[in-house]
Amino acid sequence: MIKVSPLTDTAKNEFTRLFSDYYGELDCADYVPRLIDDYILPDLLAGLIKIDILHDGEGYAGFVIYQLDDIDNEWNYKEGWGDIREIYVAPSSRGRGLGKFLLFTAEMKLKELGADKVYCLPYEKSADFFAACGYKKTDDYNDELDCPVYEKHNLSNHCKRGV
Repeated sequence: MIKVSPLTDTAKNEFTRLFSDYYGELDCADYVPRLIDDYILPDLLAGLIKIDILHDGEGYAGFVIYQLDDIDNEWNYKEGWGDIREIYVAPSSRGRGLGKFLLFTAEMKLKELGADKVYCLPYEKSADFFAACGYKKTDDYNDELDCPVYEKHNLSNHCKRGV
């Protein structure tokens, strides 16, 4: 059974493993345990971000990090909007709709928090995924992350099949 649930202490090591794999795919040089311990987990505990982890029935296979942008959050790009900050599915679990399931779950939770619009700053190789899930590339560009901004204005618009 596929299950998406908030990150807990019992899944922290699996999240660290998945996040390390994710950063490796992005060719990021950051020291992942330090990044998790000094930034990600403190932001989670402070309520600034949400992290959900995906269990595909056999093991942990992915995660999504998201937030409702707020003036009190250091990363506040579009106040009042939902922000899909990071999403990852392990290569061995891709092609089964798990990324779409993770994304849809995060969008519904953001909607429950009051967001009616969501944006993301996708890695170049994930832009097609977000487009297939109803996100539109805008003219807005994020210089810090060197990527275009994608927005979704209808949180009931589900992903297309086959992506």
